[in-house]
Amino acid sequence: MAQVEATTERVIAARAEDVFDALADYADTRRKLLPGNFSEYEVRAGGDGEGTLVHWRLQATEKRVRDCLLEVTEPVDGQLVEKDRNSSMVTTWVVTPAGEGRSKAVVTSVWNGAGGIGGFFERKFAPKGLAAIYDQILAKLAEETEGKPSGDASA
Repeated sequence: MAQVEATTERVIAARAEDVFDALADYADTRRKLLPGNFSEYEVRAGGDGEGTLVHWRLQATEKRVRDCLLEVTEPVDGQLVEKDRNSSMVTTWVVTPAGEGRSKAVVTSVWNGAGGIGGFFERKFAPKGLAAIYDQILAKLAEETEGKPSGDASA
């Protein structure tokens, strides 16, 4: 089994702290950021960053649906790590300053891919598909945070 990785990033015209706070708000904001590929969203514990346990179903393709139960940690400032209890997938969100009033958000998911011919196709196509889904999330994150009063990403 080879490890599969999908990464995408976006520069957002909002302070890194505000972008991170919006991203870490699983109780409210995160639900708004998810495109139609996600269903059955439910916060089961916590709701704000570290200690959150959140469930959703991710329909990556017409036939591929992942049932995800994610434990959220914040190993360092500006970083959220979502570890799926139901698979080997780990998704890391990193938000850093990118100049005056701007930030860069990077999301990377890694998981153990399948073997054989199925694994070949997974390694070839899954990263692009997942990156496209993450692009949608980051676009909605930008809409949610750009132009908001500093320190109040939920306003």
